[in-house]
Amino acid sequence: MRFAVTYPIACGCLVVLACIQLSDAAEPGYLEGQLKIGSRKEVELAEAGPSKHTEKNYPDYPLVILSKAGQKVVARVTPDQDGNYRVALPPGDYILDVQARGHSNVRASPQPFTVVSNQTVHVDMDIGTGIR
Repeated sequence: MRFAVTYPIACGCLVVLACIQLSDAAEPGYLEGQLKIGSRKEVELAEAGPSKHTEKNYPDYPLVILSKAGQKVVARVTPDQDGNYRVALPPGDYILDVQARGHSNVRASPQPFTVVSNQTVHVDMDIGTGIR
């Protein structure tokens, strides 16, 4: 008879613990910002018009969110036509970087940031393109 009483109590406790764990799951936070593209060319002729290095095609510069150690890609985000981006992330420490860093003449500094549950962190990414 003792087994019949303790078994339902144990099952009930497990259900309560499972519900507590589900309710304690951290809500995501958000990263938002703006990509700013600048030319690293020192002099451009006025008559020549903007070069391909100064055109601001923001979607051509996708960004990556890396783990704090910078070893694992956690997410990718593509800026819109105005350079704005927003992405939901679990709370934690991250690094924002340019995806195609080694592929072209893009210069940028990785930006560390921290996401807090139910909050938005604003991190802008400035990149330089072209030649020095």
